[in-house]
Amino acid sequence: MKKLNALVLISVLAFTSQSHAAGFWDSVKSFFGGGSDEEAEQVEAATALDNLPSATGLVESLTSNLGVSTEQATGGLGSILAYAKDNVPSEQFSQVTESIPGIEGLLGAVPDISNLEQSEVGGLLSKAAEYSDSLQGLNTLKQQFDSLGIDSGMIVKYVDQAKQYLDTPQGQQAKDMLTQAFSNFGG
Repeated sequence: MKKLNALVLISVLAFTSQSHAAGFWDSVKSFFGGGSDEEAEQVEAATALDNLPSATGLVESLTSNLGVSTEQATGGLGSILAYAKDNVPSEQFSQVTESIPGIEGLLGAVPDISNLEQSEVGGLLSKAAEYSDSLQGLNTLKQQFDSLGIDSGMIVKYVDQAKQYLDTPQGQQAKDMLTQAFSNFGG
């Protein structure tokens, strides 16, 4: 009987002091796998941040799905975004750059084509581009891809892959911008 009384007394004292301590119920929930409400909110917020589209995620998507190097993915995406920037309203593009971290960095990766030699086909396209702003933009994009060692046929694949990556609630605005910018391109 003395042992039972001692056990009850120890249990009461242990739980009484702990029951007033902050976070006691959180530790009980955690012990049984429930976790605290605050922890659940933190995990939910971290998961939401992990699911946000980013320039880094776009580059990783291209390198893994299209088999291009990081330099080609970065330069190609920068070129596509520069083309989009010139073909959508500036407010729309600004909203995209604000919502997707790292987009400005991709624009800085656009290859310099000022000293690029023209092939015969490229020369014809350049000549035609003198008469059309849209052809001029497409010619520039083609030359940028050429300078990266990427066939210009990959432009559509880049756009499609980017749109697939951005097919989330958070990336929808950027996906719509790319769709609008390349609506006459066939991508």
